[in-house]
Amino acid sequence: MLDVVITRVQRETPDILSLELARADAGPLPAFSAGAHIDLHLPGGLVRQYSLCNAPEETHRYRIAVLRCADSRGGSRAVHELQAGQPLRIGEPRNLFPLAEGPGRRLLLAGGIGITPLLSMAEQLSRSGADFELHYCARSAQQAAFVEYLAQSAFATRVHCHFDDGEPARRLDVAALLAAQAGDAQLYTCGPAGFMEHVLDSARALGWDESRLHREYFGAEPDVGGEAFEVQLASSGQVVRVEDGQSVVEALRCVGVEVQVACEQGICGTCLTRVLEGVPEHRDQYLTEDEQAANDQFTPCCSRSRSPRLVLDL
Repeated sequence: MLDVVITRVQRETPDILSLELARADAGPLPAFSAGAHIDLHLPGGLVRQYSLCNAPEETHRYRIAVLRCADSRGGSRAVHELQAGQPLRIGEPRNLFPLAEGPGRRLLLAGGIGITPLLSMAEQLSRSGADFELHYCARSAQQAAFVEYLAQSAFATRVHCHFDDGEPARRLDVAALLAAQAGDAQLYTCGPAGFMEHVLDSARALGWDESRLHREYFGAEPDVGGEAFEVQLASSGQVVRVEDGQSVVEALRCVGVEVQVACEQGICGTCLTRVLEGVPEHRDQYLTEDEQAANDQFTPCCSRSRSPRLVLDL
């Protein structure tokens, strides 16, 4: 955990607020790699994850940007009430969305607030001299954060903005863009679920291998409904019943067993747990399709079971 202070609050769009954070003791912040996020501990006990969107080599600040959501569970609303000078606690950066090693162009496709981790990637790729393009899609320029920053950046010629209310000829043709890439290109996408599914499905239809597809999801309301089942703790043999509408994490918490969680939406992977027996019903957006098919791990914050019982490595 780190004690930080908000050094700057800036409204990027009517609904997007950016914050800059510095250490409370004025020391350097831990280094991070592009695609990393931090756990932000908010007033009222909320913990939310936000991508770092500044250049990774910067140690004097962290920058995040948060979209205020109409259906917020409290996190984005709390962030938009924060003020410069306010102290906060954060977790050290973690990276579940790293840039892959190796040759080939990096193709960055952002939808709306999904620009945040991809902005950090563009900063790192630019400084390393790598081949990349950043395509930024939004409803309008007024609803797109960091447009002026991108236009003045060292990699401005690699940035392509596509706005729904702009010229039709400048709207992004995802399939055509992907079809024009070499066979070693790597795709990184972040944004609303519908946008990302369109991007990923287009790539798969063109024969892109899953190993070349990288994504990070933002908030999604988990559905934990379904038939009741049991989980058994391998360490003690204790059996716990998970009811319809109850998550495995909640059921275990009721008997005094705590599983480390963060997003509780099947996005961040913090609660990932090994499955020793049984077949999970995967409802997360963290594991790849191949990882889900292996059925040897699952996210107990949202996923359930296809078999009457799961034996967990707990």
